[in-house]
Amino acid sequence: MKIERTPEFINWFHKETEKSKAQIDARLKNIELHNYFGDHKSLGEALLELRWKNGRRVYYTIFAKDELTLVLLGGHKNAQDKDIKKARKILIRES
Repeated sequence: MKIERTPEFINWFHKETEKSKAQIDARLKNIELHNYFGDHKSLGEALLELRWKNGRRVYYTIFAKDELTLVLLGGHKNAQDKDIKKARKILIRES
């Protein structure tokens, strides 16, 4: 599966710690190579989230019959409502 990242995700990602970046990269690599998402949840209307126990969230969608995953935005559980609204706006723009 191919992974693409939005500019919003890239900006958020660069602000994360090195440990966090490594964990996110490993998760995205598992999706890319093995189609394995781990702990994830549908938020409806084609928006999904990857979840970590520490509260980190990465919002994404899948296009073209499971061949492209577009990573929209990252965030943390304490700002989840705001992040979901922003991710939905990005999804509309990218659709």
